[in-house]
Amino acid sequence: MDRFEALRLLGSVSFGRVVFTQRALPAIRPVNHIVDGEDIVIRTHEGAALVSYAQDAGDPGVVVAYEADAIDPQTHLGWSVVVTGYARMVTDPEDLARYQAALRPWVDRTMDFTVRIHPEEITAVHLVPYDE
Repeated sequence: MDRFEALRLLGSVSFGRVVFTQRALPAIRPVNHIVDGEDIVIRTHEGAALVSYAQDAGDPGVVVAYEADAIDPQTHLGWSVVVTGYARMVTDPEDLARYQAALRPWVDRTMDFTVRIHPEEITAVHLVPYDE
């Protein structure tokens, strides 16, 4: 699957998992997202571990992975996309306003911080029937 198709599939779902390093161990958080061009955008809250790591990161950002999928629980068919890249806080007021309008929090909590993940690598797989 090519990069364009992988990003199209990623944009067809609204939830995924962001993976980052917290105290030298992997941490995974479920989040909702939108795809903006090639970037994955998530909103989060003050005090979230990813916020502190992304704020403290220099250029180009903090390394993260982002995964989303659509897999049928009965047939086990579907797809999975994993993006590896750099996460940075969104600070531009116009971008912040646009993302706040487009990406509503999925939990009952204030989500005042926006993070943009720019992919360096995209891996995608289609889960298809097995032919014996």
